[in-house]
This record gives sequence, C-alpha cells and structure tokens, in this order.
Amino acid sequence: MTDNPAADQKQRFLFPDSDIRGELVRLDRSLAEVLGAHDYPMAVQGLVGEAVAAVALLAGTLKFEGRLSLQAQGRGPVSLLLAECTHDGQLRALARHDERAAECPPTVADLIGDGTMVITITPDRGRQYQGIVPLEGDTLARCLEGYFQQSEQLPTRLWLAAGNGRAAGMLLQRLPDRAAGAGHNAEHWRHLETLADTLTMEELLDLNTETVLRRLFHETPPRLPAPQPLRFGCTCSRERTRNALLSLGGAEIRQLLDEDGEATLTCDFCLSREHFDAVDLAELAREAEAR
Repeated sequence: MTDNPAADQKQRFLFPDSDIRGELVRLDRSLAEVLGAHDYPMAVQGLVGEAVAAVALLAGTLKFEGRLSLQAQGRGPVSLLLAECTHDGQLRALARHDERAAECPPTVADLIGDGTMVITITPDRGRQYQGIVPLEGDTLARCLEGYFQQSEQLPTRLWLAAGNGRAAGMLLQRLPDRAAGAGHNAEHWRHLETLADTLTMEELLDLNTETVLRRLFHETPPRLPAPQPLRFGCTCSRERTRNALLSLGGAEIRQLLDEDGEATLTCDFCLSREHFDAVDLAELAREAEAR
C-alpha cells in the first residue's frame, strides 16, 4: 500500500484477535478550504484543524447515513467552535473569536475557557443523539477522551495535531470484549496505548499513514481496510437558506421587505451568499403566512 502524506483520507485499522480498533486521519486540501474562507489567528487555525481531524475520526463510529458534529462554547476568546463530518467524509468547520485570540496560548483552556462540549449524531433517518460534557483538559484530545469516558464508557485515546495548514489525528478504542477474553484485551490495550504514546505530533503530521502504523505497531501489524477519502463539503444551499427565512414568519419577512427591499444571507462556513430580491421576499411572506 502506498500513501501520500498530504492526501485527505481516513484509514481504519484493526488488530487481529482482539477487540481494539483504530482510525488515522490526514487532512490537507480539505482543511485549506475550511481555513481559507476565514482570517483566523494562528492559535485558532490550530484549534479548528484539530477539531476537523477529531470529527473525521469520530465519524468512524457512524453505522448509518448522517453526520456527526462537535460544538464547544465558552467564555474565552473563542466563543464558538463547530466542526462536522458526514458518513461519506464531507467536512466543514468554523470558529467565532474576538481580538484576544491573536495573543492567546494555543490551549483549549485559554482559547475557549470554562464551557461545554456537545457531540451530536444526526442520522438522515431516525432520532438525533446528543452528549454534553464540560470542557475539562488543556487539549481538545483530552476533552474528547473525557466525553468517551462519561458518555460512551469505552476506553478511548486520541492524538491530534495541526500546523502549517495541515492536520492529523489518531484514535484507539477498546470495544466490548467479543473476539478475545477480557484479560487478553486489557493487556493488549495497555500495550498498544503505551506504544501510541511514543508518537510525536511532528510524526503524526509529517509521516504517511503506512509509516506511522509500521513504526508504532510493527510487532502486531494491524489489518487495513480500504481508506476513505475526505473532502470539504458545505451543506448550505438556496433551499436551506429559503427555509431559514421562512422560519422567521410572515410578519418579519414583510418587515425585511419594507425596510430593505431585499435580503442577502451569508453561510457562516463557506461564506457563500444567497440573495433574495423584493419579489422573492414577497413570495416568501405569502408562503409563511399561508402555513
């Protein structure tokens, strides 16, 4: 298997004769498109990069068509961090920040401060699931490990890195014991966790997938299914924007029509714009009033 270190992909890996799985993510072009729509300070760029890598890893748990989102809110310079990944590998993210972020240390505690993190799983069909945990930990990886400990109750470790317009991440997770006994899985988990902790952030960012896995786990090589490509993909559309305007109600749409005669809405993720002229707004007002 050959691999380009700059390729945007997610590689799942499975350890034979154990109930332990892993995911390795590399992001380049897709992250450039996420960051290119915004003028983020360096610390915020790193945080967004780690968040995008994290949701790409976590979306590997989806067993259905849908999306997984990570949202963190606090009282620090970054008031909102939001990243999403769909089951088919489409990524998008944004951060809202103030001027303090330009001089802020690149830690979750300093950038977001006291707050909460919400993981939301939204199937295309079926009920939405949401887990909420406090932001506890200096890194996004530690905060997410706390989420798994509290919400999923599955031993899970994450390693995240971002820099120079790229991001990468690795996840190890111990599943409920099935293929092997609990004692074997527990011992194997401790061994793999110790090996993974030797990985430096520079190696995670700079080495290709095959090299990382060979360096860490050459004694027990994991099985590698086909990798999944990842790409930037925003779900905004004129129809979604139209529905957002309809949700305002007829009275508010008519107020927009009377005061401005038009409306232009900008997507927070990709900054694309949808324009609605006076005829559009009048039609929307009538439709909203008829509901």
